[in-house]
Amino acid sequence: MSEMTVISDDELPRGFRFAAVKAGIKPSGKADFAVAVAEEAASAAAMFTSNRVQAAPIAVGRRHLERSGGRVRVVAVNAGNANCATGEIGVAASEQVCKAAAEAFGCEGHEVFPSSTGIIGVPLPAEKLVAALPAVKSALASDGAAFSRFATAILTTDTRPKVAQARVEIGGKTVRIAGVCKGAGMIHPRLVPAVPHATMLVYLFTDAAVEPSILEGFLRTAVEASFNRISIDGDTSTNDTVLVLASGASGAKVGRDDPKFSAALTKVCTSLAKQIVADGEGVGHIVELQIEGAPSDADALTVAKSIAHSMLVKTAWAGSDPNWGRLMAAVGYSGVAVDPEKIAIWFGDLPICINGGRAPEYDERAAHAYLEQREYSIRIALGMGVGRCRFWTSDLTAEYVRINAEYST
Repeated sequence: MSEMTVISDDELPRGFRFAAVKAGIKPSGKADFAVAVAEEAASAAAMFTSNRVQAAPIAVGRRHLERSGGRVRVVAVNAGNANCATGEIGVAASEQVCKAAAEAFGCEGHEVFPSSTGIIGVPLPAEKLVAALPAVKSALASDGAAFSRFATAILTTDTRPKVAQARVEIGGKTVRIAGVCKGAGMIHPRLVPAVPHATMLVYLFTDAAVEPSILEGFLRTAVEASFNRISIDGDTSTNDTVLVLASGASGAKVGRDDPKFSAALTKVCTSLAKQIVADGEGVGHIVELQIEGAPSDADALTVAKSIAHSMLVKTAWAGSDPNWGRLMAAVGYSGVAVDPEKIAIWFGDLPICINGGRAPEYDERAAHAYLEQREYSIRIALGMGVGRCRFWTSDLTAEYVRINAEYST
């Protein structure tokens, strides 16, 4: 998992402009208002948090997508304030920003998609965002530098921007996909299609021509293999959003179930998902869990989440402690039907556990050294079927506690 990929002008999808300005929401005084504008109404699809407590922009964005028939002209994202647990005042603030943005960019209010991230329970000063719109309008550009500024402005506790891109040839034409996201804490996305799902926000852009209903299918597939396969702390945010826009500017029409487009979109989403884990709050180790031999794929995912959310497992990882008994315990209480005597565990290629007991070749010193790496994999075979999954997670460090103990003060 490398540092942020810089998107060149040639790699950026056609049909969009980007800007980021200082609206005065972040106490740091850094850029905190990011806006993307489609030259023409773009096809759109979104997935939202399954948390029953949802931020105002989630309700507004979902309603706008329904009213517009899945068309979006403007994406307006503020950082520093989640606009959640703010009641009707929060909804009104979100709608106020959308109305002003629609007037600024010559579209309907329901063609504006709002997002917010930051502290929960504080009223959003919508007037600051409205006042910043002229600066946004002046700063809009369709180059990689503008896209990078957009990526930076949406950050909260993140330490770096996160972007990814892919290109694919469809019908003899080049289709570009670029994505940007933020997220470092409060990360355990459980995203569902446009119904009740620090925050994960993801914005994907492509110049392919895709109808909204077809685009939603591609998004579901990509999200399930990426963002729904990561966790930092087990907390599902109130604001989690994944939005994809297709401008059609490339002229390449993408039909239902196109394997090349689907693979490219999933590639971008997977890269972004891994970057989120790599930039997790206080993260010292990035762990890929490879679960196999489960009764079903769903059971494999359940086991992975049980391990990823165990405080005992995560703190052992923080100390590079090869305490594989904690892994066994997490598998056992996951709720999945397992036979302890069939379980096998490897740290990379190192055999740790065979037939439910310590492997004859187990080398504690080698296992400890392996876990001292920044990134590593743990493979667990359950011997109960053909179900499998890959899941990315992290350790739990004292730095994570410090960041979140002081988040609002």
